[in-house]
Amino acid sequence: MTENKKPLVVIVGPTAVGKTEISIRLADHFQGEIVSADSRLFYRGMDIGTAKPTWQERSLVPHHLIDVSTPEEDWNLALYLPRALEIIRDIQERGKVPFLVGGTGQYVQAVIQGWELPDSKPDPALRKALTRWADDVGVEGMRRRLEVLDPPAAAGIDGPNLRRIIRALEVILTSGKRFSVQKTRSGSPFRILQIGLIRPREELYERIDRRIERMLEGGFVAEVQGLLDAGYSPDLSSLSAIGYKQIASHLLGEISLEEAVRQIKTKTRKYVRQQANWFREDDPEIHWFVASRDPFEDICQEIQHFL
Repeated sequence: MTENKKPLVVIVGPTAVGKTEISIRLADHFQGEIVSADSRLFYRGMDIGTAKPTWQERSLVPHHLIDVSTPEEDWNLALYLPRALEIIRDIQERGKVPFLVGGTGQYVQAVIQGWELPDSKPDPALRKALTRWADDVGVEGMRRRLEVLDPPAAAGIDGPNLRRIIRALEVILTSGKRFSVQKTRSGSPFRILQIGLIRPREELYERIDRRIERMLEGGFVAEVQGLLDAGYSPDLSSLSAIGYKQIASHLLGEISLEEAVRQIKTKTRKYVRQQANWFREDDPEIHWFVASRDPFEDICQEIQHFL
């Protein structure tokens, strides 16, 4: 029964909409703690290009599931989900309010819908073969093949995430069943309030462009160079993230910096459109607020009523 479930506040929305700032203000106001649901924030040393909350911001309220892995480690939903649930329950047991914050739709939905993931053991030989195949056809070529075998699974993968595409294909080929039908939903273990942040699309695109320019001014190219100098391969799934892949290509002499920046802006805008498939403005479960109007007080009232 919902009255016996403990509360979880979820803050969602597209990249660059302003989730970090307002979630910190809200968590500070309600003496809560933030649990990241952004797969880009797992990796240590990848700070500027992911717009990771600064150490100063993280010092204001406790943050969880940021900097939990090195770039060569393969942090995925199967690792994330049990850890996130454990952390949320610990926050609740301590009498605090957990705020699940992020733009990775699959991770958010897995937590709030009580997903139980496919019990399919990794097949290293098949994965290696799929990786070689990807070398020939590229990320979009692999996505098209997944779309043929399992359209819902392909639609549920944000951005050019080759690792997740290969994992879905691996599960399909080893089990003989679509990846999308192997996830079961046991229902939310929590009492959920979903807060969504939106901005007019052109305003959001302008914020994205400004953010990318600030990243470059803040040392993004040097950050990627440092990762390459540390021995991390540009072929790692972590370094396939938007921004890192393009800057690495520039540093390897494959494209100019101007072309890298153009691709980053274009791919980030495409990613925003993909995020909209997870966080739909007509979803009755999400209470939407226009971020450009500073909805802090209105959201506070919503949360106060919920708690």
